[in-house]
Parts: sequence; structure tokens; C-alpha cells
Amino acid sequence: LWFRGVRSSKFRHVYGEPAKREKCYDNVQITKNAHDSQFCAVNPKFVAIVTEVAGGGAFVVLPIDCTGRLDFNASRVTGHRGAVLDIKWNPFDDNVIASCSDDCTIKLWRIPDDGLSVHLTEWMVELVGHKRRVSYIEWHPTAENIIFSAGFDHLVIVWDIEKGEAVNIIDSHPDVIYSMSLNRDGSLLATTCKDKKLRIIEPRSGYINAEGVCHSGSKASKVTFLGATGRLLTTGFSRHSDRQYSIWDQNDLSKALNTDTIDSSSGIVFPYYDHDTNIVFLAGKGDGNIRYYEVVDEAPYVYFLNQFLSGNPQRGLGFMPKRGLTTGNCEIFRFYKLHATKGLCEPISMIVPRKSDHFHEDLYPDTAGTKPAMNGQDWITGRNAMPVLISMRTGENVPLQKPRALKPLTPTTNSVPSINTSVDNNKKKFAFLSTETIPDYRPKDVIIEKNMKTTTNQSTKFFELQQKFSNIAQDINADDLMKQNNTINDTICTELELKRAFVRQNDEIRQLRKRVKELEEQNRLLLLKCKS
Repeated sequence: LWFRGVRSSKFRHVYGEPAKREKCYDNVQITKNAHDSQFCAVNPKFVAIVTEVAGGGAFVVLPIDCTGRLDFNASRVTGHRGAVLDIKWNPFDDNVIASCSDDCTIKLWRIPDDGLSVHLTEWMVELVGHKRRVSYIEWHPTAENIIFSAGFDHLVIVWDIEKGEAVNIIDSHPDVIYSMSLNRDGSLLATTCKDKKLRIIEPRSGYINAEGVCHSGSKASKVTFLGATGRLLTTGFSRHSDRQYSIWDQNDLSKALNTDTIDSSSGIVFPYYDHDTNIVFLAGKGDGNIRYYEVVDEAPYVYFLNQFLSGNPQRGLGFMPKRGLTTGNCEIFRFYKLHATKGLCEPISMIVPRKSDHFHEDLYPDTAGTKPAMNGQDWITGRNAMPVLISMRTGENVPLQKPRALKPLTPTTNSVPSINTSVDNNKKKFAFLSTETIPDYRPKDVIIEKNMKTTTNQSTKFFELQQKFSNIAQDINADDLMKQNNTINDTICTELELKRAFVRQNDEIRQLRKRVKELEEQNRLLLLKCKS
């Protein structure tokens, strides 16, 4: 009783290990925008970083293994007319990334498997609806083709990108929206606002389930759902400008379950929650350290574990999805740190020290995969579903990732065609590999003699007759092709004549409308004269 001891936890000794210089991304012109965003997005294929450019917005996309010094003239995504404020990878397609910008639009881009070879200026989808710049975007965690956007017009818009239209417009905020977070199945949306209130919103109807004041400070506050526990964590500032975090019950926001002070620094703190290990990481913008806490079901609901210390301040942090981690090193989380003082993106691995390099089931439960639990229409009609989980053990129940590619559109198109899944090339390859190879064990002399006989027999009478009949067949086929070509040409001519007639009729209708307007104007003047 006289010695309470230390709380036991398998994550107590987690430590951060920065990557070596050759494993970093160097010479990146990281943006100097003061917006409260991460400016970095990562998946197992690519790392995307918002860059500093003049006259518009751009971000660079690099293959995850393309480390080292970046070429100054490296290809970028350069389709926005204003600065890029936020970027997010599609959780169900590693080649699709969404970006929002000062130009009041959200755009979706398809990145080739081998990265960009030229500047990418043509987007797949453009979503236009916000009246002011779009500050944050979030993908739905379980439904395909659903994305959320928050703008400086105080609106949250739910988009169906397959149709290119808004599903719902949430107008519940009287001031600027600071952050938003979706729960595990995407049925609830949490937001923080400049009016210092935390709101829990049902995104399909826009109904506010709960509302309450989260932090009394005047600086920005951030929020994240703590998985499927029914609780949330917010970070913000007290009345005396101390940084603090609070735990909330999603059904009752009248009072925090727990509030604790972090420190007295001035940088905004961003929370990152790991659903599999129940660890929440808190990283401040402009800080050099990352604190991490273990989330439990009893009060005080979070326990401080440790912190990663660094002398280099961070401008933003991206993080790798769980399916992209290295299980052999007992890696449970990986940050991609954008240095504030130099153009460097540095991977930082959070590692549990274990002696064995075998697969540890207690560290790697089944995690969210690349298969959506439902399509967007099912979610819009009211269905909810938890994520489809895959095993982290190599080769155990891990489905092959089938790319769901949106057909590229012209930049002026707002509609989106249906999504295709194409694996014909893979099927052909597998069919070829499964074909049995029949070796030829005949002596080399016999094979050469057989080839010579075949060459000699080509000058016989039979071969001449065969050639003659094949020429006749080719002539017949040529006649058929000529007839088909003539028919196609006639059809094309007919279509061209119809198009010309259609254009002429449109011109005539336009002239008649103009003449009708002139006559109406004359009639109006005559009536005025008659009245006078």
C-alpha cells in the first residue's frame, strides 16, 4: 500500500526513431502558408506535400520509396488557381487524392503508379459549391465516394463524388470552422468552431445531437473521435493561454469528463488517434516533440506514456495508414514530419521495443483495409457499417487491392462517370503463368532436318494450290471490307448532314428569338406613346 508502483502498459516504453538522412525527402519547397493544416498526406504508395509556388497552388507527389534529394524542377499537381490548404488520400484507392484551395473548389486527382512525369493540370472531378475558400476536407471512413468539406463560408458540405453533387449542406456554424472529425462508422460528425463550441452533428440530416463549450481560449481548437468508445478528445487553450486537452462523452457535452493542462506554449496542438492500439498522439505546430497517451475506458480515460523529443520544429505532420507499417520492427505508428526551418520531410517511426522480430498479434489486431463497407448511395439512404478489416500478418486473409478508377474528365466537367474495376490484364498474366510448358526432347539434328523438309515442301504443287485459294479468300474479304467501309462512310456523311442541319436550325431559332424581342420592344414603345 505504501508503494503504488507504476501503471503497467505494453506501450509504456514506446519510443520514436527518426529516419536516416538518406531515407528522408530533401530539398522540398514546403509551403509557408499560416493555415492550420498538416500540408502532408501519406499512404503506402505515395507521399504528398504542399509546396510553395507563385501564382496558384501546387503540391508534389512522390513515390514512397523515392527518398533523397528532390529535383528542383520536379513535377507537381498544379491545377488550383489559389493556395492549396488541405490534401487527403482516398482510403479505398491509393492513386486518388483530394485537395481543397483558396479558389473555393475541391478537386480530385489520379496519380499514375510510377508517380508524375509531367506537371498534372487536369483533374478528375471538380466540386464547386463553397462561396469562400475551402479549409478542410475529410473522406468518409467506410462509404465509397463520400467526402466532407468545411469552408470559410461557415458551411460543411457532404459531397457524392460519383455524381459530382452535394448530398447535404450543414449550416449550423455562426463562425469559422476550426476542425472536423468522423466517428468509426461515419455516422456522426464532430466540429469545433470559432464560437468556442464543440458540436456533434448527424451529417445526413444536419441535426445537432449535442453542443457545448469546449475550450475558453481564443485560439483554434481541434477534435478527434476516440474510435468506437463514444468519447471524443479536443485540444485547445485555456483562458490563460495554457494548452490543454479534454475528454468528452458524445451524448453529453455540457461538461468534460476530464481536462488536463499540457504546457504553456503557443502552437496549436493536433490530435492523432490510433484505432488499433488506443493511443492518441498530440503534436503541436512549431514544437519539436510529440506526446502520446493511452486511452482507457475508466477515469481519467487517458494516461500519459512518454514523448518524442526533437530540436527541430515541425510545420506539419502526415501519418501512414496502419497497413503501410513494418511489422517486423514492431512499428505501431509512423509520422512524416515537415521541418519548419528547412525543406525536409523526415519519417519518424513509433516503435515498441521487443526482442523478437516475429509477428506480434497483441500489437497488430485486424485493421481497416482498402475495401469499402458500402457504396455512397447506401450511406446516403441511412445505412451505417463498420470498416472492413484485414489482417496485418503477411499473406493471411489480405485481399488484393483492386484499383477503382474514376474515368478522367475534362477540366470543365462536374459530373463523374461510374467507377470501373479492371483486372483483365492480371487474369491474362495468371492464365499464361498457369499454362504447362511442354519441352521438346528431340535431337537437334532431327529438328533441323524437319525444318529443311518444311522449307522444301513449300515449292510443291499443293503449296501453290493453297496459296491460290488463300489469295481468293483474301480478295473476297477485301470486297466485304470495301462494302463495310462504304456503309460506314454513308453513315458518317448522314450524321454530318444531320449535324449541319441541326446547327442551321439553331441559328434560325436564335434569329427568330432576336426578332421577337425586337417586335416586343416596338410594341412596348407604341403602347407608351398611346398612353401619353
